[in-house]
Amino acid sequence: MCSQVNGGRAMEGVLDVLVVGAGPAGLTAAYLLSKQKGLSISVIESNTTYVGGISRTEEYKGYLFDIGGHRFFSKSKEVEALWREILPDDFLDRPRSSRILYKRKFYSYPLRAFEALTNLGLLQSFLCVCSYAKARAFPNRHPTSFHQWVANQFGERLFGIFFKTYTEKVWGISCDALSADWAAQRIKGLNLATAILSAIGKSIGRRGASCGKGGCVVKTLIESFRYPRRGPGMMWEAARQKVLANGGLVEMGVTAIGFHRLAELDLWDVSAVRADGSRCVYRTRRIISSAPLRDVVQAVQPVPDGARLAAKLSYRDFITVAVMLNRRPAFDDNWIYIHDPSVKVGRVQNFSSWSPEMVPDSQSGCLGLEYFCFEGDELWTTADADLVALAVKELSALGLASPDQVIDGRVVRQPKAYPVYDADYKEIVESIKTEFVAKYPGLHFVGRNGMHKYNNQDHAMMTAMLTVKNIINGNDDYDVWLVNEDAEYHEEIKGA
Repeated sequence: MCSQVNGGRAMEGVLDVLVVGAGPAGLTAAYLLSKQKGLSISVIESNTTYVGGISRTEEYKGYLFDIGGHRFFSKSKEVEALWREILPDDFLDRPRSSRILYKRKFYSYPLRAFEALTNLGLLQSFLCVCSYAKARAFPNRHPTSFHQWVANQFGERLFGIFFKTYTEKVWGISCDALSADWAAQRIKGLNLATAILSAIGKSIGRRGASCGKGGCVVKTLIESFRYPRRGPGMMWEAARQKVLANGGLVEMGVTAIGFHRLAELDLWDVSAVRADGSRCVYRTRRIISSAPLRDVVQAVQPVPDGARLAAKLSYRDFITVAVMLNRRPAFDDNWIYIHDPSVKVGRVQNFSSWSPEMVPDSQSGCLGLEYFCFEGDELWTTADADLVALAVKELSALGLASPDQVIDGRVVRQPKAYPVYDADYKEIVESIKTEFVAKYPGLHFVGRNGMHKYNNQDHAMMTAMLTVKNIINGNDDYDVWLVNEDAEYHEEIKGA
C-alpha cells in the first residue's frame, strides 16, 4: 500500500513486487503473481475508474465502447488458456467483418476478386500489376522506411492506394520517416495486395501471379474471433477482482513519478502521486512497469545514461468520438478503415457489431470514430462539442450515418496509444535495455508502452507471463524482448 512520505522514505513494509499500470500486461503479471503463496503484490493505475489501459471499455448512458478494437485471438495456447481462466463464461463467438472505404467505394477485407476489379477498374488493375512487376524486378535492396518496404513488396501504386493515406493518418509522419520495422512486424504476409494481384492475374489469364510453383497460396484473415459480451474491459475488471481475491492490492488514481534505486539494500523506492494530489512512496524488491518507457527512464535515480536518449522516443495519441444513434447502423462491419484524405477520421468502429450488449437495446447504435493526433495539437485540444460535430459531419460525408440519426456523443482522449517506430527508436530502445539489465536490476519492462513495442494484447500479456516466470524462478532465462520478434500478424492463418 502507498505509504505517506516521511523525509522521502517509505514508512511501512517492503513489497515483493510493485506493478505499475493496470493494463493487460500489468494485470496479467499481478494475477499470476497473486497466485503464488507468500508474495506481497500491489498494482497502481493512474486512471481513477477503469482498468485495462487501451484495452478498457468505457460506459456512457448505457452505451459501452472500446478504446480501439480488441479481438481475442491468439496463436499462443498459454494466452488463450489464461483468457479462459480469467473470464470462463462471458465470451461470444463473433463473425469478423471489416472493409476499406476508398474513394467512396467499399472493399471487403480481405478483398474479393470481382469486387476489387470492379472498384479499381481494368486500367488501374493493370497498372497495379505493372507497378508490382517493376518493384519485384528492381527492389530496394536495403529498405529502411515503411514506404520502401511496402513498395518493395507490393509496388508503388498499391502502396499509394492502400497504405499511404491511412498510415500517415495513423502516425502523423511521412511514410518515408516511419521505420521499415513497423511494416515488417505488422503487415508481413498481409494478403491485401496478394488478393488484388491474384484477382488481377486470374482476370487476364495469368494464374499464379505472385505465386510459387505450387500455385497461389493466399493467407486468409480469421473469419471469427472471441469477444467478451460487454467489451474487453470485462476481462480486465475480472482480472482485477481475482488479484484482490488472492490478497493483492489494486490502487486506482495513483501515478508513479519517481523510481529510486537503493543499490545498498537491493530495493527500490517508487514515489507516486494520488488523484487528490497527495504523495506517497512504495518500497519494493521488484517493479514490473508497463508505463511509457520514455517517462520511466527519465524518472529513474540515479539518472541513467539512457535518460537523454529516452527523451527522443515519441508516441501517437488518438481520440475516440463515440456517436450514439437512434437506430442500428446500416452496415455490419466491426470497423471500417477510411482511406480518404478528404476527412480526418481514420477508422470507424461499429460497437453493436462487436457485441449486441454494447448498446442498451436492439434499436440503438453506437459508432466510434477514431482520430489520430499528437497530445496538445489542434485536434487534441478541440472542444468536445466541436469534435462531436466534426464526427457527425464526417459520418454524413462518408454516407455512414445521417445527422438526424444522432442522439448523443462522447469524447475520450487516449494519450500514448502507439509507440512511434521512427528511424532512431530501435537503437534507443536497445541502448536502454542493455543499460538497465546491467545497472538497474529489479526493474522489469513489459507491455506495449513499457517496452516501446507495438504489441498486440496477447503479446503484451506474454511479456508479463515470461517476466513472472523469471521472478518466480529467480533467473532471467526468458528474454521478454524477443516476444513478437519476426512474429507473423496474428489475424492470419497459414495455408488458408
